[in-house]
Amino acid sequence: MISHSRRHCVVELQALPARIGQIRRIVAAQLRHWQLDPLIDRAALGVTELLSNVHRHARPDQVCTVEIELRLGRITVSVHDGDPRLPVLREAQADALETSGRGLALVAALSEAWGVRPHPDGPGKIVWFSLRAAPAPAAPCRTVRIGAEEESVRKSPHPVLAAVDPRAVPAGVPEPVPAGAGPG
Repeated sequence: MISHSRRHCVVELQALPARIGQIRRIVAAQLRHWQLDPLIDRAALGVTELLSNVHRHARPDQVCTVEIELRLGRITVSVHDGDPRLPVLREAQADALETSGRGLALVAALSEAWGVRPHPDGPGKIVWFSLRAAPAPAAPCRTVRIGAEEESVRKSPHPVLAAVDPRAVPAGVPEPVPAGAGPG
């Protein structure tokens, strides 16, 4: 189940490997919607680590909720599961070939803050991390020559929604049709 509002997105799922990939895509889409593209990689990596921990350690059913919230200039990603055992940040292993145990250290390194607390409404816990929300940089400007005049045009992330000067459209290329304006 997915629910979201203007500044909040909640997804309930079973923390299976295939679902983890889906959640990464949902996190990326939500951050694009909020125009926070520079945070996508770190947020997707962080949520992957937290969900991997649920998959590996949570008992008995691995059901969890992922919550993404944009508030006061930062995003917070949290994972709620029913396992009451709190994770512990482990020191770097002396054995460089160790294949697990670095997830929370990675979350700590990629985030500005992170934490864990017992779930206030029942059994389980909430593990979270936050990132400072900086809007995506503006699209680069380019100069378009139209006849004898020049204009600076900002590339639109949604080219169909961008205003198009008919003089700039090459012959034979159909003009874009706004959504909902096509044949009924």
